Amino acid sequence: MSKPLKAEERTRLEEICRFMVEFGKFTLKLLHDVVLSNKEYVDLILNGPYYHETYSMGLVDEKNRTNFYDGKVRVVDPEGKELCKYGPSEYVQHIAERVEPWSYLKVPYLKQVGWKGFVGGKDSGVYRATPQSRLNAADGLNSPLAQEAYEEYFETLTGDRSGKKPVHHTLAIHWARVIELLNAAERSLELVRHPEISHPENYRTVCDKTPNEGVGIVEAPRGTLTHHYVTDERGIVKKANLIVGTTNNHAAICMSIKKAAQGLITKGVEVTEGTLNMVEMAFRAYDPCFGCATHSLPGQMPLTVRVRDADGTVLSERSRH
Repeated sequence: MSKPLKAEERTRLEEICRFMVEFGKFTLKLLHDVVLSNKEYVDLILNGPYYHETYSMGLVDEKNRTNFYDGKVRVVDPEGKELCKYGPSEYVQHIAERVEPWSYLKVPYLKQVGWKGFVGGKDSGVYRATPQSRLNAADGLNSPLAQEAYEEYFETLTGDRSGKKPVHHTLAIHWARVIELLNAAERSLELVRHPEISHPENYRTVCDKTPNEGVGIVEAPRGTLTHHYVTDERGIVKKANLIVGTTNNHAAICMSIKKAAQGLITKGVEVTEGTLNMVEMAFRAYDPCFGCATHSLPGQMPLTVRVRDADGTVLSERSRH
């Protein structure tokens, strides 16, 4: 912060935060009324071609509760057992990145498990870092209304309110996102009411050293962010490595699209716009951002889709430029 909060500014922020909590409650109710009360929607979430068992990643505090800004990265296996927990500077000991010739995105995986290809399960190093993954990696949330929603989420999808059994339903990522929205709103209200938030002196920490390397990890809505920078004595960046939400989820995104396409497009089925939209639902659940994941923003999205048979012969091709 560049300046301390004035009393009237904090009062206004508190009003905004109270509204945010009410909006979070409204959004959760809307999800129940429109999605969870619709048997077809629920059946699609539970029984559609949108399911992958992977490892889950997310920041947690000292009590293993979800944390967006601080703490350590916790990774649990597809059964909910902790694989590892590490601080920002230790990420290279746990995460490796590979390059595929057909993509600008790197493909991260868990070093401890190893790369086994684009497959799920406990023996595969593929992991996810989504709102759902953060709930899976945590033992609970740090605000009352969100904690109640957290317990309902796991009880509905796994039969276990504790969260010890992870959720692997891709479309349920949206539900997890709403729970996090409510959690963030509650925590914002709690923080803005804290007396130290407008302390006249301790609002800024001035760095009295000249570091040349640093790693920071925070949670973004779409997934865990790892930023690693090496600088010279003037603070000019000499090296940088970013593993952002979409990069973390790259392998899982590919797997989800493939599974959705194979489940929805079978021999004799006419591929309609509706079918393609349902395949795209698997992609959209991750809220992907290829600009930050590829470190490129061309301003357009040229795309060519080819459908091949088992021998590799191109059966159909569509392009968008």
